[in-house]
Amino acid sequence: MTGSVMDGEDVVQDALFEAYRKLDQFDDSRPLSPWLFRIAHNRCIDLLRQRGARDKAETNIVVADSAIPYEPASLSVGPALEHLVRTLPPKERACVLLKDVFDYSLEETAELVDSTLGGVKAALNRARTKLAASPDPPKPSPDVNPELTRVMRLYVERFNRHDWNGLLELISADARLRVVDAFSGRLSDSPYFGNYERWSMPWKMAIGEVDGEPVVIVMRHGAETYEPYAIVRITLVGQQIGSIVDYAHCPWMIPAAASITVASSL
Repeated sequence: MTGSVMDGEDVVQDALFEAYRKLDQFDDSRPLSPWLFRIAHNRCIDLLRQRGARDKAETNIVVADSAIPYEPASLSVGPALEHLVRTLPPKERACVLLKDVFDYSLEETAELVDSTLGGVKAALNRARTKLAASPDPPKPSPDVNPELTRVMRLYVERFNRHDWNGLLELISADARLRVVDAFSGRLSDSPYFGNYERWSMPWKMAIGEVDGEPVVIVMRHGAETYEPYAIVRITLVGQQIGSIVDYAHCPWMIPAAASITVASSL
């Protein structure tokens, strides 16, 4: 749905937190999975709208009483999903994923996306038409922020030297830190750098891209060489780092990513 393992993991965390807060509203006579999915789906919609994505206006489409499963021709699963994310607005994207990828029924899909049977059929019709009309568009290159590239390079260089005072010069005094599944708060209130210094396994930082987004990649020494282990997302405020999100406790994100590039390994 999000087209990014990092955004996807953030949505999962937010959805689980929201579900926990709303447990008293859950009807335990109904299945848990659709309720959780609707929360996550709505979080995805919010995220995509914040990016500037908008659903296209509903059109009056006459559709058949049934929807025949559709398989994208000539595309393997990975490229097909990337193509789907680039091409379709959120509702159509969700319907295609549920019906054509995960093989839910029309009725189950309607319940999961909080729509009607007719709404799901119309969304599938529009989505399949769009996918058939543009079988393999080029993937747009992400905008490169030269200031972010500069700061990330300094961040990696100083991190690998364990120059913690030098790192602090790159970070704003009120910077926020989130170590997913472990910590959320002010960086100054955490033992973040000390935790890395105490790691027993050989590691280093590198600049790279995950799903087209510039990130810092934690490299862990494997059997013979350093391999990507975890992702660190950095956001600037002005010319300083304003927030750090560390996914070191989510090692499943690396194999789940559609693309990983290590640009430099210092």
